[in-house]
Amino acid sequence: MAEIIDGKKLAKKIRQELKEEVIKENLHPRLAVILVGDDEASKIYIRNKSRACEDVGIEFIEHILPTNTTMEELLELINKLNNDNEVSGILLQSPLPGHMNIKTAFETINPEKDVDGFNPINIGRLEMNEPAFVSCTPYGVIRMLEEYNIDIEGKTAVVIGRSNIVGKPLIQLLLNKNATVIVTHSRTKNLENYTRQADILVSAIGKAKYIKADMVKEGAVVIDVGINRIKGDVPGKKVLVGDTDYSEVSKKASYITPVPGGVGPMTIAMLMHNVVKAEKLKNK
Repeated sequence: MAEIIDGKKLAKKIRQELKEEVIKENLHPRLAVILVGDDEASKIYIRNKSRACEDVGIEFIEHILPTNTTMEELLELINKLNNDNEVSGILLQSPLPGHMNIKTAFETINPEKDVDGFNPINIGRLEMNEPAFVSCTPYGVIRMLEEYNIDIEGKTAVVIGRSNIVGKPLIQLLLNKNATVIVTHSRTKNLENYTRQADILVSAIGKAKYIKADMVKEGAVVIDVGINRIKGDVPGKKVLVGDTDYSEVSKKASYITPVPGGVGPMTIAMLMHNVVKAEKLKNK
């Protein structure tokens, strides 16, 4: 039976360490969050980030803009925050309304305040294995592997998913740790031929319980990034599940992350880490 990689417990530990660091070094980190529109899921994410900031000692500044905000108005706000010396980090909550260009918005955020790691300069720095702000979910995945002393060097890592937010930066992080990386995605044919080779299998494909036990190598480390809402036993109530068929895969894997309680809490913990890092860089 697999050992559970407890992301919730590790995230709590990281947040406590950051809190102590903020107090000890007399830091005053401030995170400016921009939300355009009234996407309900985004509001929940922002609420969770706000609580985490309060826990760590990060001042949380919220900018909620109406759906009909123009692109020019959004860029004007970003530039204002770029030039505000009191602001440590800037986070632009996605998705944006259809009339906006999120790529342009990310390019406008000062790379030194880009705590989400989406500015092309930070992406390029990651590619070059240079110091950078790294996208929080893949950063959290690496941190989990390190915490549980799971060796990455020389291992075959199979990543399912190629998104700009998770898949692509994670591929680069694993390469930087000297893993042999196989990239797969929703269009990959005979996916199981690749997943069965994985010493470390990371799924971010977004399909509930898609990864079955016969697709996993005996003793593999399975990291489940998927968050899928499906019908539960209670009528009208949905439950969260990952991309893996957890009950079966956990019998075959050596380590596995649960959903919920795995990668999710780590994403927010690494955001807190990036904000504190940004504040320290700003002070230098």
